[in-house]
Amino acid sequence: MTTTTHEFQAETKKLLDIVINSLYTERDVFIRELISNSADALEKFRHESLTKEDLFDGHVPLEINIDLDEEKHTITITDTGIGMTREELEANLGTIAHSGSNTYLAELAEAMKNDVSLIGQFGVGFYAAFMAGAKVRVQSRSWDGSEGHEWESDGSGSFTITEKEGLHRGTKVIVELKEEAHEYAQKWKVESIIKQYSAFVSFPIKLEGEEVNTVQALWTRNKSEISEDEYTEFYKFIGNAFDEPTYRLHFSADAPLAINALVFVPKENFEIMGFGRVDPGVNLYCQRILIDQQSENILPEWLRFLKGVVDSEDLPLNISRQALQDNALVAKLRRVITKRFLKFMDEQAQKEPDKYLEFWKTFGIYFKEGATSDYEFQKELAKLIRFESSKSEAGKPIGLADYLARMNPDQEKIYYINGPSRQAIESGPYIEMFRKNDIEILYTMEPIDDFVLNHLGEFEGKKLVSADQADLDLPKGVEEKDSAEAETSLDEKQEKDLVEWLKKTLEDKVADVIVSKRLVDSPAMIVNPDGHMSSSMERVIAMSRQEKGVLPEASKKNLEINAKNSLISRLAEMIKEDEDFAGEIAQQIYDNAMIQAGLLVNHLEMVERNYRILNRIAQG
Repeated sequence: MTTTTHEFQAETKKLLDIVINSLYTERDVFIRELISNSADALEKFRHESLTKEDLFDGHVPLEINIDLDEEKHTITITDTGIGMTREELEANLGTIAHSGSNTYLAELAEAMKNDVSLIGQFGVGFYAAFMAGAKVRVQSRSWDGSEGHEWESDGSGSFTITEKEGLHRGTKVIVELKEEAHEYAQKWKVESIIKQYSAFVSFPIKLEGEEVNTVQALWTRNKSEISEDEYTEFYKFIGNAFDEPTYRLHFSADAPLAINALVFVPKENFEIMGFGRVDPGVNLYCQRILIDQQSENILPEWLRFLKGVVDSEDLPLNISRQALQDNALVAKLRRVITKRFLKFMDEQAQKEPDKYLEFWKTFGIYFKEGATSDYEFQKELAKLIRFESSKSEAGKPIGLADYLARMNPDQEKIYYINGPSRQAIESGPYIEMFRKNDIEILYTMEPIDDFVLNHLGEFEGKKLVSADQADLDLPKGVEEKDSAEAETSLDEKQEKDLVEWLKKTLEDKVADVIVSKRLVDSPAMIVNPDGHMSSSMERVIAMSRQEKGVLPEASKKNLEINAKNSLISRLAEMIKEDEDFAGEIAQQIYDNAMIQAGLLVNHLEMVERNYRILNRIAQG
């Protein structure tokens, strides 16, 4: 037997120095790297065996075996794959196989500054073994039947290659562990690493003779071959769940990227149950090898409730987390999967609307989050959001498409109004005109809802408009109809005088007083001036400021009065009889309108005034 000594390529020495001395914190992944190499070797042999006969050691099963020796502190990973010749050992293990360039090393060094956990995700491959190994031996025999050899190095700058008799086809990597890495000779440690990173390798992985990767990579199989029980068990495994999923999406695509994806919608939303913000639940794989667990890159943050797997052969297996964030392929992957999932949910909503409403009650907040933060998918999300309306059953929200289907052909806008509850909205002044003219209006009852509709802006060319805007454009014909039906005891001069008096009396509170064209029964209502946000938007911002301990900034509102209302008509007469008492009534009308708008008033002042008014009435 002959032994030859070789020096590592200069760049390999630099890489080894980085691996050995700088990246100990994430050395778990050296096992993943060695298993990945073994799986590649097995796949190459499997491919060759399809077209060739009488292969060397052809009877040997294709598998990976891992043996541990706690006394000698070694871990041995053996595969029955394609193996390597002497020349291949020298070429593959003596150079940087992926690039062999100084540019590569510069990128690695730069990435280290930002993410010390990148080892195993940046193309170091086999050399990761030196993170845990004081010495590494590689025994290999090629599938062509040529004599076997052993490669050996301590990573210090050189390696030896020696002829080795009696080897079977394949490769055996023996890692003699450093003192601080003895835990890698313990079964529980190695098993946990395999289940985290390599659970779906397509060849059996046997640890101390026991197969570890027993869960199949369902996303690679044909949907027609998979039972419901298999899907459920896979969901429980990948999502660490105990329930059954509400929905699942299993799809493959070849263009624009090669994708296999299997994602699930859980039954429960742990965020709304008070368990805090959940981590992303979809793992990114490349050829069944985990490259980004609970990936923050593969789906938008507002889809963090999903569980499952995305596998793309187009991604490089060894890629840093920083590179994942900036990689154009990953961005394309995220766009394709997100659009496919939203299309799937739209199909489910149309197919089983009641089931979708159950999903919406549990997870709708995430779609609202997406609509306010992610312009790229607003069109798809607009089809999926749901709100109650004046024409829907209580507790059964509808989609914007349902509203659109019921619209009068002459109606150009979709109207909505915010309130704390359906009852509060329907007892308020803002929907009177809509109810009278049989115009549907959406009810937004969550703080985020107005932000959602404001960000969407429109749906299918119809502008989304809050009904408490001062410059509200009424549907064609409504204004004329209401004007024709108006019955008021006030003439034009009396209306003008009353408006001027109210402006002066409430000058510290109101920006303007206007005779309303949309009030039917209520005496008055509050709207924000032209160009300002709606009252509901202001209410949400005020709540947010209060939560942060900041007092909300008061802004003057417009007061719209209903000249047909008996209280308003009587107020015009009362000014002449007792202007001070009329002033009290005006202040109370303003406060009542503010309360109906959900805006803040001085409650102590209002209560004291209310008692004064009641006392005056009681005295006759």
